[in-house]
This record gives sequence, structure tokens and C-alpha cells, in this order.
Amino acid sequence: MTCQSLIGAGIPRIDGVEKVTGEALYVHDLKIQGMLYAKLKTSPYAHARIKRIDTSRARALPGVKAVLTGQDVPYKLGLYMIDRPVLAVGKVRYFGEPVAAVAAVDLDTAQEAVDLIEVEYEPLPAVLDVEEAIKEDAPLVHEDLGTYSWIKGVYFPKPGTNIANHFKVRKGDVEAGFAKSDLIVENKFYQPQVFHVPLETHVTIAKWSAGDRIKVWTSAQSPFAVRDLMSVALGIPRSQIEVIVPYVGGGFGGKAGIHLEALVACLSKAAGGRPVKLTATREEECSTLPCRQGLVARIKTGVTKDGRIIAEEIEYLWDAGAYADYGVNIGRAAGYSGVGPYEVENVKIDSYTIYTNHVFGTAYRGFGHAEFLWAIERQRDLIAKELGMDPVEFRMKNLLKPGSVTITGEKIYENTGRVDKCLAIVAEKIGWPLVKSEEEKLKEKETGKYRGIGVAVLHKAPAMPPWTASSAIVKMNEDGSVHVLVGGIDYGQGTYTTLAQIVAERLHLPLEKVRMVWETNTETAPYDWQTVASRLTFMAGNALIRACDDLLAQMRSLAASILRCSEDELEFGQEEIFLRHHPDKRLSYRQLAIGYTYENGNAVGGPLIGRGKYIAQGLTFLDPETGQGLPALDWTYGAHAVEIEVDTNTGDIEVLKVVSAFDVGKVLNETLVRGQVIGGIVQGLGTAFSEHLIYDEQGRLLTRNLVDYKIPTVKDLPRKMEVYFVETPQLDGPYGARGVAEHPMISVAPAVANALANAIGLEMLEGPLTAEKVYLAWQEKCKQ
Repeated sequence: MTCQSLIGAGIPRIDGVEKVTGEALYVHDLKIQGMLYAKLKTSPYAHARIKRIDTSRARALPGVKAVLTGQDVPYKLGLYMIDRPVLAVGKVRYFGEPVAAVAAVDLDTAQEAVDLIEVEYEPLPAVLDVEEAIKEDAPLVHEDLGTYSWIKGVYFPKPGTNIANHFKVRKGDVEAGFAKSDLIVENKFYQPQVFHVPLETHVTIAKWSAGDRIKVWTSAQSPFAVRDLMSVALGIPRSQIEVIVPYVGGGFGGKAGIHLEALVACLSKAAGGRPVKLTATREEECSTLPCRQGLVARIKTGVTKDGRIIAEEIEYLWDAGAYADYGVNIGRAAGYSGVGPYEVENVKIDSYTIYTNHVFGTAYRGFGHAEFLWAIERQRDLIAKELGMDPVEFRMKNLLKPGSVTITGEKIYENTGRVDKCLAIVAEKIGWPLVKSEEEKLKEKETGKYRGIGVAVLHKAPAMPPWTASSAIVKMNEDGSVHVLVGGIDYGQGTYTTLAQIVAERLHLPLEKVRMVWETNTETAPYDWQTVASRLTFMAGNALIRACDDLLAQMRSLAASILRCSEDELEFGQEEIFLRHHPDKRLSYRQLAIGYTYENGNAVGGPLIGRGKYIAQGLTFLDPETGQGLPALDWTYGAHAVEIEVDTNTGDIEVLKVVSAFDVGKVLNETLVRGQVIGGIVQGLGTAFSEHLIYDEQGRLLTRNLVDYKIPTVKDLPRKMEVYFVETPQLDGPYGARGVAEHPMISVAPAVANALANAIGLEMLEGPLTAEKVYLAWQEKCKQ
């Protein structure tokens, strides 16, 4: 395949063969000479004071090399809010929180030692509901909140309460807007916590060597973030911390930030510098490591009788769980995105990130948008019903379009993207509106199986600080091929394949001559902030274009001196550079790669290495009182339409068809982006129908394995899925592209719920839509 056809082509994943043959090495596969194995002692209580920990029997067990408690590692972790201890100190704040750790010669010995550790607890009242947690008399999850470190002026914790952050948006005059409204609709919505469920659980190997040099191999999304956060927590210079990330078996946001790395490093230090490996079991993945935050949303919307939204007052209560280091930014992102892709003149949003004694929350695919858009898109249908208006027409009247202004004051331009086009596509392809014949209606009544269709729209932009940057290196080898180094991680999304296409296209190379360096090491890879927020293709793609251009400029300068011409007379072809008006005068890449040698032996030039960097342009801090400013680099818009059949005899819902459309700016790899969308849809269906964390009355987590926690299988796939792309080029995007990694799972659940309401008039405000919940709600409706 020639380089001219690479952008947009459906290139197979370049890591596919290594992964399906088992050649790809993950941290799970790694074993280092002298390595010890670690296990955790976790809390059986959601909230309790630690009165005593006796580790004497564990320390005396043969084969045990290190035992740590919170008193041994007085460090706190956090990205935006530094609030989480490496091991619990003084008290535990959630069921499953680690209180001690052991390193031993094998896993059986480590587990035996953990069982020998005695912990005496004094149970405390647990806070298990966000609405209860914000009451004045609620028990405090963090009594010492005021002593923590956080990014001042961006996050606003309230010491003496369970509020880790309060983010505000104010636009226009919301009370005046309600006064002008012909109809006001108020609703309360709920979304539970859910698990990430990557195929590969969290795993880390660490070695703390002499001179306080730390080397870490970890399954993580962001090696430079791990290095940075370990440095801050442990007080070790970044230059002495080396983080290595090989292949990663999925993350979905759960492997962003820092998790096991600091603890494992401390175990290594306590064991005299021997390497230590800690592999989370599936139960620990569920109960000890983070989940997606839950949400209670209250929305009050004022509209005119012709369907214009003129005022919206919203309160988001985010269940951060026990710690909110990452969760505060989810509450912030939900605030500035908080009305969805709609133009609303008068807005008041209060987004609270709230501590509870649940498993702590972190980034998850969609970064809060799947949760709050459940509320927004459900209520859009409820409003349309109250107005007697078609839900698609109602949305079209209010969607952001070129010339619109967002709730933070950002103007939408022609190149920003078109959510209205996405909605138009899915509505047409699903067959909107659904019209049933009398015969079909009779059959539905006889069988208890009813069809319905629903729509929902979405938007999201990368949630990241203004200063986040990416960099890239492209170095040419002797044969004219290149090795590409980036600091971001491909943990299954296929980004490295797309980045390789960008490099091949820019350098006029066949794809097989572009080699992505898969293992990322902070000592050799160029810097990248984090692989989160659907930003890697956009940011690293731009950095790579600049690195390629730097490489091309070096080649052009060298070739000009060799061919004795001006640089502007030269052009690049397939692996060659030539004189435009004398195309027979040409040089191959391999002739220039490590320096050019004349016939007499003289040499000029030298190894070709291109460097590139990219930093987000124009982003600002937001006003603390109004939320006004520019929070987002680029917005990706989309829409889903769903056709379902609900069996009122059982409450089961079968998804017959899903149609999705996204404005991605430019399709860089049709196969991969389609795969991203389909995967996101299925993940969204999981949260729509079955996925949720369940606790007992004491706050003990009950869904601790994949038997009790249900995720979709191949049997749950829709009968048909159609994916469409709108291409409104992003002017500052690589070849016009913008990110779409998270977006496909956003708004799937409300589209399903809207289809359920369309089918049988059942208005569900709480997820997930389990068969039991649907059946009982239907039975209750039939009694009315």
C-alpha cells in the first residue's frame, strides 16, 4: 500500500499478530531475578477506626521479607487532590481498603502472612448516600480535609464537610429565564458506580535500589504521571524514578494516575531492595482499586411552548467514594459540559464531588459524561412529551450550531463539529418516527412484547489542564525506515496504528517501514502528560507531524547541499527526495539516514532525528464563581438511535438495532474507529442493563467478582449495529481529526431508556434497566 492512501484507510492493528500469538509481554508475564511476591490485608469495614495492628506473627513466618502498615509509609497520593494514603492510617474509609502489605518468597507464603496479621477495629457510622453525606450532621469521611494539598483556584473543597469540590457555572439570569418559561420540568436521576473490568488487572513490579533509585514496571496508562506522582508522594526526585510500561491489557481510565506503584516500591525498600511484584486479584480489582463514580442529578428546566430551552438549574452530586484525587476533575468536567450539546441562555450548575464510604472513584471512559448525559437526555424526552413535541424536533431546536455560545462562553465555529448532522443521520437510519400498524399493535398486546425507538445526543472534550503537552521523536535507521517514540500509551485502543499511519503519510514511507516503539520508558521516551481524555491521537498526532516535518527539513537541507540547489526546488516522493525540474536527480532516504558519503569518502550530515511537540492552545482557567472561560481543546459530537423489544412478561429488553453517528473531524483509520465505536456501544449497553456496584447496609461491597457483577457477553450484542461518520475537519487537529475514544459509550443508556418509554410509556429515571426493575415498574404502572 502506498503512503498516499494511508489517511482514512482501514489498516489492521500493527500489534495484532504479537497479541494473538502470545508474543506480546505484559507486566503479568514479567519475572525478575530475586523477585518477591506481595499480598494485601484489606478492611472488612466501610468505616472504622484502626485500634491495633499486630504484624508480629507475619514477620516471624519463614519466607516473609517485608511487612508494612500505614505507620511505615506515611505518604499520601493524588493527582488533583492529595488525599489517599498508601496504606490506611488511623482509620479505614471503605470496604476493601488496604491496611497492610506483605512481600514474601512466593504467593502462598505472602497470603499466609496476611492471614496472620491481626487488626482490631472500632466500627464508625458509614456514609453511604451522597444526599445524606452533604447534610450538616453527616459523619465526616475526612476530618482533616483542610490539611490536604490540592490545585488552588481550580478545585474548591469545603473543610468540615464531605464536599471534596464544588464547581459552579453561571450564565445569564436563571431566575429571569424561569419567569419567562411556559413550562418548567423538574426531575431527579440516578446512576450507580460501575467497574472498569479491564482484561488485565492492575499489576506492578518495583525495585528500590541503593541511592534511592526506583525502577517500576507497571500496567498503567500514563508512565510520566506515575513518575510525577511517586516523586511528589515519596519525596524522591523525578530523575531517580524510572517507570516502564510494556503492553497493557486495557484500562478505560482505571489505570490513569497512580495506584499500586508507591506501595510496591516501599515494599521493595523494606525488603532490602529486592524487586517486588503485586498483582491484583479480580476481587481486589473490584473492591480495592477504583471504580466509576456514581451520580445523583437534579435538573430543573424551563422551556417556551414552542420548545426553546431558556433556563436550566442543575445540581450534580458525585459519589466520589472514600477518596477524590481524580474525582474532583470529573465533577469539574461535568460542570462545564453540564447541559449537553445544547445552547441554553440562562444556566446555573452546581457540581459537587462528595466523599462517601464507598469504593473510591476515578476516571472512566466518558469521564462523567455517560452519567450526567443519562439525566440530560432522559429529561429532554420528558420535556418533549410534556410539550407534545417530537423528541428529535425538540432537540434540533436547541442543539449547538455554528454561532452558538456554550455555557462557559465559548463560541461554536463552522469547524467545531455538527451534532445536528449526527442526530439527523441516526434518526433517518433508525426509521424515525416509529409507526406501527394496527396488526402490529394487536400482536404486541397479545404477546406482551413491544417495540420502541429512542434517540440521544452527546458531546465531550478532553478534560485536561491548560498546560498539558505531548512530544515525539522520529529517528531514521540506516535502511531508511524509522522508529517512532511517544510517551503516551496504546493500551488496546489502537492509537499506535493510527500514529504510524500519520508518520508514514508525512514521511512518504510505506507503513511497514514505520516501527512504533511499544515499551515506554520515562528515561528514553519523550514526555507526554497522560493517555486519557481521548487526547492521544490529537496531541501526539500533532507532535508527530511536527517531528516528521523537522526530519523532512533536515533531509531537505542536506539534499540541497548535495544536489547543489535551493531547498524550495526539492520535493519528496516514495522514500526519495528529488529535484522538481530534474526528477532524475534524486537521493534515497537510506543515502541520507546516517549521513551522506561522497565518492571520495568525504561525509556530511549525520543521523537524522526529528523532534516534535504540541501543547494545548488557548485553554484557560475558569472563573471560580461563574465557570466562564475556555476549558476544552476540541469537542466531539455524536448521537445514538436505538430500537428495542421489551418483554413485559419478564422485563427483558432486547436491543434490535443501534445506529450511531459521530463527527470525528477526519477518519484516520476507518477500521479502528469503527471498532472503537462498536466497543463503546457494547460497554454502554452494559451500564444500561446490568452493571452496578451493590453494597449491603454496612457498606460492604457484594459485587466482588464477575459472577455477581454482570458485563455484556457476545450473547448480549444487538442484532444490528450501524456506524456513520460526519467529517467536519478540526483545523488544529492532525489531518483534521479529533478524538472519539470515549464518546461511543456516552448516551447509549438514555437512548435505550427513551426507547423503553417509546415502547410502553415506562419512564425510568434510575439505571441500570435490569429485567427485574423493568418488570416491577411495569407491574406498578399497570395498577394505576
